[in-house]
Amino acid sequence: MVIESIAPSRIDLAGGTLDIHPLYLFEEGGITVNAAITVQSKVRLSTNGSGHVRLVSLDSGLVEEAESVDTLPLGGPMDLIARLVKFYRPPVGVTIETHNDAPHGSGLGASSSLLIATTGALLKLNESELDRLTMIGYSADLEAQNVRVPTGRQDYYPACFGGINAIWFEVPGDRIERLDVGEEFLQQFEERLVLSFTGECRFSGTSNWNMLKMYIDDLGTTRANMKAIKATAVAMRQAFLDHDLDRFGALLDEEWANRCRLAEGVTNDCIERLMAAAREAGALASRVCGAGGGGCMTTFTAPGRRPMVEAALEVAGATVIPYRIAREGLQVEVVEP
Repeated sequence: MVIESIAPSRIDLAGGTLDIHPLYLFEEGGITVNAAITVQSKVRLSTNGSGHVRLVSLDSGLVEEAESVDTLPLGGPMDLIARLVKFYRPPVGVTIETHNDAPHGSGLGASSSLLIATTGALLKLNESELDRLTMIGYSADLEAQNVRVPTGRQDYYPACFGGINAIWFEVPGDRIERLDVGEEFLQQFEERLVLSFTGECRFSGTSNWNMLKMYIDDLGTTRANMKAIKATAVAMRQAFLDHDLDRFGALLDEEWANRCRLAEGVTNDCIERLMAAAREAGALASRVCGAGGGGCMTTFTAPGRRPMVEAALEVAGATVIPYRIAREGLQVEVVEP
């Protein structure tokens, strides 16, 4: 049997960090706003009759093999996928090949997207039904075991559901709100939002831990900044519901200002230089994806200025990444019964 699955990654627009447990509880609930994009994780699962397990990353060239699920070690070069295989325990041997469109260190939630795509393939093989909220909970816990620092939960929702969403993190559990803004608005949004890679790789886990510790220790203005981040996310949700792109642009700029006040290292000279080049060409706001420090950047342009902004970013050293808003989330298909 051969099973193929794909899942989108995401651009986070507002409210990041508020998806980390238990930080959102301290703020009486959290909210993040993000959008699924067609920068995807792709998985091809093939079965064999020997029980042998082979894991292959087509991006990095990493390979890990074991005689069985039981002998597949944790802590190896493909630990994240190995944890999924051991958790879902396929009944036969498998080869799992993975590919991610996102550049390494992108800040687009690529590892979460890959977890969801792989989970979808394993569940299809096992002929198992699992609701997507439960799937997200398992995935977040398995990724936390892999990275060994607190992880956020927002990245799994666009991978599962697609679209533009507000995700609420509350005591009764997570709640996803699809922001159905209509196809015409989505196209206008895509036409004005540029995605680029700054070339500066980053690792969000350490930054998330630093921010959480600063909040608990009540250092500086961390708690006030977190309240501002939540207020901006609430307002951005409303801007989408109102179909107000100008308001969205102002809030994206506000979100970046909030985030830069949250912790050192969120921005740097490279990022500031790229944002300045974009502004000169007609950008209204820019925000680095994820926890900051590098990776991908979203830039919102004035009407009709996208080509000029993209050209300016390329000249300044960034790489523009083509994308669309992913209208659908996880998709799984049996290509060979």
